[in-house]
Amino acid sequence: MMDLILWRHAEAEDLQGGQEDLQRPLTPRGERQAARMAAWLDRQLPDGLRVLASPARRTEQTARVLGRKVRLRAELLPGSSPDELLELVQWPRARGAVLVVGHQPLLGQTAARLLGLQDADCAIRKGAVWWLRHRQRQEAAQTLLLAVQSPEFL
Repeated sequence: MMDLILWRHAEAEDLQGGQEDLQRPLTPRGERQAARMAAWLDRQLPDGLRVLASPARRTEQTARVLGRKVRLRAELLPGSSPDELLELVQWPRARGAVLVVGHQPLLGQTAARLLGLQDADCAIRKGAVWWLRHRQRQEAAQTLLLAVQSPEFL
């Protein structure tokens, strides 16, 4: 059994003239979103969880609020593919749980693929979490959607 938790970064500042996209910080609202979601996640997450985040400033800030060790991975930067994300986390071969803090459309594309949706992309709100589980039942592999949580509802 493997859990993949997809957490979109919280609200970030708009791109300012001359600023690089990867340097955009969270807004004060984004900081509150990240704190609310981190508090909820902290009550749910299993021991032994791996936390991977894009090295963009906004994703690193979102992930660090959780207070766990975070590994920054270039495979999660904007423009990456679901194939890169799934290979990084070793879905579905790995055991345990991995939390990925990243960007749209990558997270939505990954969720859509794993859930077998006709659309190639799901809209994942800023600061929201999608929790998926891979399991074997008899001879069939299944992907379950365990939770979708938005910071506005916490």
